[in-house]
Amino acid sequence: MDIDPADLLLFARIVECGSFSLAAERVQLPKSTVSRRISLLEGHLGERLLQRTTRKLVLTEFGSILLEHARRVADETEAAGALAQHRQGAPSGLLRVSMPADFFDLGLSEIVAGFLARYPAISLELDLSPRRVDLVAENFDLAIRMGDLPDDATLAARRILRSGLGLYAAPGYASVRGLPEHPDDLFRHDLLSLPPRINGLVRWPLTRGKVLWERELPVRVLANSPELLMRMASTGIGIGASTEPIARPYLEQGKLVRVLPEWSFPQVTAWAVFPGRRLMPAKTRVFLDALEEAMKDY
Repeated sequence: MDIDPADLLLFARIVECGSFSLAAERVQLPKSTVSRRISLLEGHLGERLLQRTTRKLVLTEFGSILLEHARRVADETEAAGALAQHRQGAPSGLLRVSMPADFFDLGLSEIVAGFLARYPAISLELDLSPRRVDLVAENFDLAIRMGDLPDDATLAARRILRSGLGLYAAPGYASVRGLPEHPDDLFRHDLLSLPPRINGLVRWPLTRGKVLWERELPVRVLANSPELLMRMASTGIGIGASTEPIARPYLEQGKLVRVLPEWSFPQVTAWAVFPGRRLMPAKTRVFLDALEEAMKDY
């Protein structure tokens, strides 16, 4: 039985995108053509691949089995395209990158400006949000993610930054409320923390050498932005937790002081995550190299 690999590739794209319309946009074909080719493929195979409802597409049992073969076709096709790009003299194309805004604020605007000046054939699309994009389905080339990574065979990762977390407060807050001398004193202070909060409390693990102090604490402000926590702490409303690179400018300007300097949180790792089944395109490789070089200063 002869099956057109292009139809398998199209089937994989439909599943990745979750709809015929989005897949048609991605492969730049009319939606009617996409639908007709999948119907012909199903007829050729003698099996339904997708159950179409008004809200979503659902894979049939046979569709789930065929999807693995279709994804391999897609991966090989993309690898061939990436290999061709590698052989070109200069990296080029649209580079789609997702990262938290706080990470971008670590002086990356200058890094990006220099990168674009060095590679004029690359255009850049940045998604600065805390959400975890689906790199494959949303067609992103690279994402920056903080902390532990879930197991995902479709993705690869490279560590680009490892940073400590500490506690910080404004001098004005310290003069009015005083500063804790031991983590037990934190219960008497207004705290600003990163998520998660469970049952109204956050768990802070602090270490001093081999000593571990870990308690659940009430917090006054919870936010998923370390930069926002430092800005709020600098106004004197409480003691905030944040990474050292983000707190550093506030310390240098005298807007914050370190709290419990002998105690610290476990270090946090920033990862560059990218599709693992693909040969990395030149545009992604040179951007990742630029990021790694910039992060050496942190």
